[in-house]
Amino acid sequence: MTNPLAPGSLDGRVALVTGSSRGIGADTVRYLAGAGAAVVVNYRSKAPRAEKVAAEITEAGGRAIAVGADLTDAASVAEMFERTAAEFGPIDIVVLNASGGMESGMGEDYAMRLNRDAQVNVVEGALPHLADGARIVFVTSHQAHFIRTTPTMPEYEPVALSKRAGEDALRAKLPEFDASGVEFVVVSGDMIEGTITATLLERANPGAIAARKEDAGRLYNVSEFAAEVASAVVDPVPADHTRYVGDTSGFTRED
Repeated sequence: MTNPLAPGSLDGRVALVTGSSRGIGADTVRYLAGAGAAVVVNYRSKAPRAEKVAAEITEAGGRAIAVGADLTDAASVAEMFERTAAEFGPIDIVVLNASGGMESGMGEDYAMRLNRDAQVNVVEGALPHLADGARIVFVTSHQAHFIRTTPTMPEYEPVALSKRAGEDALRAKLPEFDASGVEFVVVSGDMIEGTITATLLERANPGAIAARKEDAGRLYNVSEFAAEVASAVVDPVPADHTRYVGDTSGFTRED
């Protein structure tokens, strides 16, 4: 897919995308770099994969570094932002893409620690390093965004509940964001074909993705959804701070 952002439109800007060594995060960081931003490819444990993404961007004439951080650890997050600021200066764009909760062996509270607590942790760590007029983009799913009014698949419910909790915690910071001149956008999308979440969900509930695809008419693929996330970095902030991607007709909105 072609870059939705115009060449040079992000010249002089600095962007950090969490969980960007693969999938939606990797394509998002490529789009931002292609538009001229200096980018940070964040990863938790897959350093070679993140370094490969950063190298691809650098070889294409962009500016990129790979920075590891455990987003559930405040000290690790602080080090990530300190290095980013030291390398590139004030940060203009933070894309909160990293999420999880369906992995095995991470503890019963892992989904909430990552999808709520870590998101707040990252934002609080970012605030002292943000440039004037910076924008924070939080990536979520319709299944999480609408979980209070529309049930989801049992296998995905812990993730959905924790991601909605993370979204709510960040929305509670809107007055603080406004006072600091920071813009905030939630990007809510349907299930995305080709993501690790879709793979794990399909493994737990065979046929789930095909059923959702039939209900929705179509599902976005990784590069298509990443293009929407990248566009959310530059497009006007919606009145309700939410950018919907894909079909929402099967979901009930709150009054």
